[in-house]
Amino acid sequence: MTRTTAPLHLVVVSAGLGVPSSTRLLADRLTESVRRELAGGIRPVEVRVVELRDLAVPIANNLVTGFPAPALDEAIEAVARADALIAVTPVFTASYSGLFKSFFDLIEPDALDGRPVLIAATGGTARHSLVLDHALRPLFAYLRAAVVPTAVYAASEDWGGTGDSLTATLPDRIARAGRELARMLASTGDVPAQGSSEETAIAGLFA
Repeated sequence: MTRTTAPLHLVVVSAGLGVPSSTRLLADRLTESVRRELAGGIRPVEVRVVELRDLAVPIANNLVTGFPAPALDEAIEAVARADALIAVTPVFTASYSGLFKSFFDLIEPDALDGRPVLIAATGGTARHSLVLDHALRPLFAYLRAAVVPTAVYAASEDWGGTGDSLTATLPDRIARAGRELARMLASTGDVPAQGSSEETAIAGLFA
């Protein structure tokens, strides 16, 4: 079977509002985890970061006018054409941010059909971690994306935390999620993930 050697396009959507932002920091660490897993593959990885903070006004204007500004149109097109997506949002009022939701409201319903997606969120306390399963997963399920099993939530205390007997440390969770996204890509036969064969890629997701 002939494999393509075209670049693999990984798009990272960060909805952090501050500069710097823990949301962007988590997005960057997840990106590096995926890069490491795909290192040495036959397809180079090209990363595009979409900072929603910079598109806040164009997003609002598009919602009321129906016409995207060029920068926003380019970001929407990048997401639609991505081979895989990392989506990270801060948590506000027990859900994803309004900016995050408004951006994905502009994505065509079938644009992410079957697309591998890694979801993540940040917040001030671990009690908001359920947002991953009661808000983010349903959103991407509606868009028919293929969300990896491990979602990553980072509370303030997770940065530098050592975890406990039941909860993996943040770096461990980041590494596992990155590995799952890389293996999901490998299961399509498009790109081999580091340390895994094509035959065992799918089984490795649930190991």
